[in-house]
Amino acid sequence: MSSSVCGCTSSYRTVIKMVSAAAAQLLIFIISVNLMPTTPIVEERPFQAADGGAGVALGKSRKRVFPVPHTQEPNPISEAYGYCNIPNHTEQAWEGHSPADYKLLSVQVMIRHGDRYPLYSIPKTKRPAIDCTLSVNRNPSHPLLNSFIGHMGLGGRGHWETPLSSVPRLPNHSACEMGELTQTGVVQHLRNGQLLHQTYKRHNLIPSDWSPRQVWVETTGKSRTLQSGLAFLYGLLPDFDWTKLTVRHQWSTLFCGSACDCPARNRYLEEEQRRQYRLRVSDTELERTYADMARTLGLPTRQLRAANPIDSLLCHLCHGISFPCTTVGDSGTKGCLTMAQFAVIRRQQLDDEVERRRVGLYRKYAVLAMHPYLNRTATKMERVAKDNEAGRQPRAGGEEVFTLSSAHDVTMAPLLSALGLEEARFPRFAARVVFELWKSPPATQGQPKKKAGKGVKAKDGELFIRVLYNGNDVTFHTTFCRSHNLSASQPLCPLKNFLSFVRRDMFSVVNATSYQEACYRRPG
Repeated sequence: MSSSVCGCTSSYRTVIKMVSAAAAQLLIFIISVNLMPTTPIVEERPFQAADGGAGVALGKSRKRVFPVPHTQEPNPISEAYGYCNIPNHTEQAWEGHSPADYKLLSVQVMIRHGDRYPLYSIPKTKRPAIDCTLSVNRNPSHPLLNSFIGHMGLGGRGHWETPLSSVPRLPNHSACEMGELTQTGVVQHLRNGQLLHQTYKRHNLIPSDWSPRQVWVETTGKSRTLQSGLAFLYGLLPDFDWTKLTVRHQWSTLFCGSACDCPARNRYLEEEQRRQYRLRVSDTELERTYADMARTLGLPTRQLRAANPIDSLLCHLCHGISFPCTTVGDSGTKGCLTMAQFAVIRRQQLDDEVERRRVGLYRKYAVLAMHPYLNRTATKMERVAKDNEAGRQPRAGGEEVFTLSSAHDVTMAPLLSALGLEEARFPRFAARVVFELWKSPPATQGQPKKKAGKGVKAKDGELFIRVLYNGNDVTFHTTFCRSHNLSASQPLCPLKNFLSFVRRDMFSVVNATSYQEACYRRPG
């Protein structure tokens, strides 16, 4: 171990304190100095996108998950390319970092599915021509793609909760179906899984002889989430043993299990949707743009708006395909949708995010929407922590050391809001949120050994949590650790902060002290 790692607790704390002082500038620069390992895992993405490389290179500077405070409006086009998450650049992962001698006990990951075909089509235009079969000879590709395809053919050996056994394990249409995962989406999650494989293998998080209980995989019933989860898992555990794996079904996109009933949550969502509508119809530039687009295509404005054209246009942008055109009327006049029109719709979406944070209705919805998932996350951490108590006999088969939840933007966006990460960018394709549970060395470590007197017990290590979004440490931007005393003796966020937040504190935003009270208290 290098000398820079030794005695890293105070140095690490100093680094975090410096970062906290800069938090008002909303930058995520958790520096790797005096961490273990001392450099991030870096993933090379050598191939180019169809549009000549629209991704943002990550060279010397860290990518920011929170936008830089600006004096001018953000560029809607560059924001859209970030949403695409085109796999053509170097990726850095800051998962798996801690002070020296800390032990990683468990990891829980939520992912958004990868790049997909549009859910909507624009009337009177040709659908984007994208092949959703998988081929190692087509970019973007990945060294694991061929073996991944073969391994999915063995999926019948696995255990599948109903109705997942009937969902295809690979995208397989030469002309993509609506909402189908693309090869880009598969590659994005092979990369994600491989990054975390490289990060966590040094911690021996998932032992080579892992038991069925130690790895938990769950997904909604959509093929794009199931396939994204399998690609991620294969990158993390290449050639994993199917016979040990059970893939579990979450019927709700909120992953709320048996605790989904919450009338207040539904009311907040309805109020939030009304707010969105009012903002949208009051935007004269947006309304004028929709009218122009409808005129170009020879459609009623209402019909175009109902087709949600931004969904299809994003697909064109992400895949380097020209925006759609059509021939209007008997004259044969050709009209095309434009980048300027796309930019206006994207600009309005960015305005809506700002307004959403200001009004606060979405935050109330998010807290109630994601409490069941966060409570389950906390419970799993407590079980793993108990299993790792000093002197305790570990449970046969172990506890869940790795959990993967493959979800949607409508899952991850409220999760970020519920955690207090309101300034985080909207979840891009293949976004990931990671919860890490860490344990410090015992209090007596490194001290001269003393004879233990009668009834004297060595103090066990303390428990800590890290939260990461797309590989960046955002722990000290969360509600439960934003005010943590960084000059304290420990440089990480205590797990007890998270447990208190999930079990009680998070409900303060709706003036309640429990999930039951918040959900069922009568309005007014």
